[in-house]
Amino acid sequence: VQLQASGGGLVQTGGSLRLACVASGNSASIIAGGWYRQTPGKQRDLVARIGSGGDTNYADSVKGRFAISRDKNTMSLQMNRLKPDDTAVYYCNADVVTSDSYRNYWGRGTQVTVSS
Repeated sequence: VQLQASGGGLVQTGGSLRLACVASGNSASIIAGGWYRQTPGKQRDLVARIGSGGDTNYADSVKGRFAISRDKNTMSLQMNRLKPDDTAVYYCNADVVTSDSYRNYWGRGTQVTVSS
């Protein structure tokens, strides 16, 4: 199983991006997971998380602007009204179930840059 994150890029302040995290593998399905972000020299922080029951929680800095969702083997992060402080490498983390396994995985990061 691999988690592939995509959707990052360069956007102006106030713009939007949608990140996607796709689990590939034998009948892979994302049960729960989250998006994290990291800037150079700092720790990786939780941005948003979605539980197995669909419950969500967000960092205070993104509440009302970001929305996390999941559907089968894809977990998405809709980011609206982006700010320069949102600039970071974004990573997805997910509990993935397949026909013969249940494990936690990290995806490779995707760079988000918000220009002022």
